[in-house]
Amino acid sequence: MPPLALRKGPGPFRKWLFVGLGVSTFGLYGLAFVVDRFGQHERAVPSDVLVVLGARVLPGGEPSPSLRARIEKAVELYHQGLAPRLLFSGGVGVNPPSEARVMRDLAVRLGVPAEACLMEEQSHSTEQNARFSTGMLRSLGARRVVVVSDPYHLLRARQYFRLHGFEVATSPAYLTERNMNLVDRIYWTVREAAALLLHPTALFARQPS
Repeated sequence: MPPLALRKGPGPFRKWLFVGLGVSTFGLYGLAFVVDRFGQHERAVPSDVLVVLGARVLPGGEPSPSLRARIEKAVELYHQGLAPRLLFSGGVGVNPPSEARVMRDLAVRLGVPAEACLMEEQSHSTEQNARFSTGMLRSLGARRVVVVSDPYHLLRARQYFRLHGFEVATSPAYLTERNMNLVDRIYWTVREAAALLLHPTALFARQPS
């Protein structure tokens, strides 16, 4: 058996594999830190429309805690006068009705006039939230929007709406189980970072000039 000093080290392929894994791991967790820090800051400013992104609907059409927190935050911003309209975006998931309809109905019960509420009921992803909402936003002449969602979700959401040419401010719904519970917060934040890395076009989208 040759001395340890004379044994062959890992071949070029294994070396580059280790380097690649190190870089990708650092990139993932580095971006996850950015995602988390971004989502913990309130950035809402006066805008044309408040866009509220959907989350799970429970059996019987009840909003999940995450969905309820998003609605309540958007309603709070509406009553503060941040925007004259709300656009609720989210299709039908496991349980009907659509996320958008559940959000609209709760917002009306919380004092938002029905005529101030718009619904986009086809989307099933963040990318679709932005793509399917664009036509409705354009018809209103909207240029700047405030996107309301869970903190971990806001950076990716902002980037997708930027891809469609909007100025985007963000507002986090802090009081969700995915933000209050540390394990959930880490899981969803890392998941969002991975989703951004897999979509570099969205990751590098810039604010429209």
